[in-house]
Amino acid sequence: MPYAIIKTGGKQFFVERGSTIRVPSIGTEAGKSMELDALLSTGKNADSDKPVVGAAKVSATVVDHGRGPKFIVFKKKRRKHYKRKLGHRQGYTTIRIDSIG
Repeated sequence: MPYAIIKTGGKQFFVERGSTIRVPSIGTEAGKSMELDALLSTGKNADSDKPVVGAAKVSATVVDHGRGPKFIVFKKKRRKHYKRKLGHRQGYTTIRIDSIG
């Protein structure tokens, strides 16, 4: 099965054709197609042992946008009457890989 390694949002993801992954938020609307550069790929040369570096494009479709679970950030200094409680929810985009090559 051909695969590729893509980089988006400062992270790297291992993808195969037909797979669905969650990446950090992308500004593309749901239902639109987009292209990503592959860092490492065995797209058309899947039988070959030599990987194609940086020559492949990965075509993907944005499925939806959402927000992850809430993380609580709590800071405290004992005996100083200092407490801070904050929450954070990271946004994400779900994409489906259409083709590699």
